[in-house]
Amino acid sequence: MTTTFTSTAIKQVTKSTFTPSLLHELKSQIESCDFISLASLKTASFSAASPWRRRLFPFDTAETAYLKARLAAESFEMMNFSVCPFRVEGSKVVAYPYNFHLFPRDVLNMNMPSYSFSCQPSYLESLAREGFDFNLCIYEGISYLSRVQESLARERNPTPVIHTRNSNPNSNVADSLFKERIKSRVEHWRKICKKSNQSHGEQELVSSLRKLILGTETYGTRPCINIDVCTDRQLELVLETINNINNISDDLVLLVVPDKSGTASRSVRVVLASSHEDKNLLLSEINRVDEEQNVKIRGFRGVIDLLSMSHKPIVAYNCLYDFTFIHSKFIGPLPQSMHEFMCSLKMVFPNIVDLGHLMKETGPLRNAKNVSSALSCLNAQSFVPIHLEVPFQAENNAEKNNQGRNVLKITSLFAKLSKLLKCNLIEEHSNIFHPVPHTDLDALSDQEQNVNKLDPDNLIFILGTNCISVSDMRERLKGNHSIFSEDFDLRILDRNCAVLVFWRQGAAIELFEEMKGNNSSLVINLCDGVKIANFEAYKRVCKLGFWDDDLANSLENVVLSETDCSVGKSVEEVDLNEVDLDSEYMLDPNEYLKG
Repeated sequence: MTTTFTSTAIKQVTKSTFTPSLLHELKSQIESCDFISLASLKTASFSAASPWRRRLFPFDTAETAYLKARLAAESFEMMNFSVCPFRVEGSKVVAYPYNFHLFPRDVLNMNMPSYSFSCQPSYLESLAREGFDFNLCIYEGISYLSRVQESLARERNPTPVIHTRNSNPNSNVADSLFKERIKSRVEHWRKICKKSNQSHGEQELVSSLRKLILGTETYGTRPCINIDVCTDRQLELVLETINNINNISDDLVLLVVPDKSGTASRSVRVVLASSHEDKNLLLSEINRVDEEQNVKIRGFRGVIDLLSMSHKPIVAYNCLYDFTFIHSKFIGPLPQSMHEFMCSLKMVFPNIVDLGHLMKETGPLRNAKNVSSALSCLNAQSFVPIHLEVPFQAENNAEKNNQGRNVLKITSLFAKLSKLLKCNLIEEHSNIFHPVPHTDLDALSDQEQNVNKLDPDNLIFILGTNCISVSDMRERLKGNHSIFSEDFDLRILDRNCAVLVFWRQGAAIELFEEMKGNNSSLVINLCDGVKIANFEAYKRVCKLGFWDDDLANSLENVVLSETDCSVGKSVEEVDLNEVDLDSEYMLDPNEYLKG
């Protein structure tokens, strides 16, 4: 059965509809479902037309693919984030799709979450032609803070928290004297406040003087008093003393007020309620305000926290790119290596299924370029009946209602593959990311049935192609060395760089070793104006962050970095602070700490 995704209702969420009640609704739907599918829309596309630093080639390793994904996540932003809890009931899939409109607005006036971000104009133009509402994104988009940024925000703007009872600390003589003073002060203050409430005819001046002498303030409409403390020990004693005062603690609410740095507690705010019922009402008000404040500070990050706490399997397509964005925007700065990234990610999302990997494991879908083509291929070659049921009601604006429909395609494809493969996809395919190449170099990996067996050791990069054709470059190479008379494939990467793959194992290594002689450089001259580099140079380009517009320039920068190394130091040991990296793509974490 073919599902018409454009006619399916998707709940659109903006900052005006992003409320605690919506989060409670989403939480209940997550709890009732078995899986959660994700999709997102960013400020740039990653396609064959993108610069080499934003394209994945068939020869990219997991590590170089991660480094490219990290660069993209640190440069661009998310505009839409779609979440779809769903469960599979036989041939029926019950789905609850939400599409959240995002914008990194500085809600707290702290220069977070983002000072600036990059956009790809041609991609934004294509979105505009498809009817994307940029005004809605900018003016009604939901902001967010990552977990790291939230910690910084709470340190800068600490808020009082309700005290919870702890075990009684052991007291000495000095502690006993301190507790008696606190007890006497609180009892006297409470007695006067109660008496004032009963004296309706008291002059306003007398009442004001009494409040001034006692240090009485107001918390909303209720009287309160602040008790300053100097140490954590004094804090414990104050809380213990007030909680243990007979007959009066039932109408007192204790709030612990941090100091301005947010790192320590420097006072206890004692709020007097008029009755036990009023105390419960006050506690409810404080919890409600705290929940609203959390929604304001965390923003959309609250949705990410719900997904994480549910421990439900996450389904997405091209997970490496999507989850580097998720980690960067909602968790914290991205680690330096792929291994560290996967370890950090598994602590937040234990089970992630990458549809890109599943497609490569399914014969008929190996050549599918995206989720839509995979669904078309399945519908044409096999009958997998799936009925998609969405309980949401369609909105009046049909065009707006369709935004985020990719998440339904991911949901439907996963359900079809679950029935087709007849195995436990979570146990067998969890946390295996398959980077999806954004290029047309497929012939490199398909030559002579070498599907997905492209060995980086068989590659060399040709620098100095100067936009000449592949056939002309072939002829030029054959005239320079006999090894180029063997079978090889050649593809242009950008205007001044090409990649060549030998199909005889070891041919690339032989050529490189012969040409470099006693030279240890990773880039060597082949002929006038033409140089060659091995895959090790490419890996170091990605590792050191030489993200020049031209790959040829980046590869030559590796040679420059080698000459700058001190004697006896390898390139890996070079201090990155000594390397002149492209400032356009460098993030300075110290900027986030400025007031």
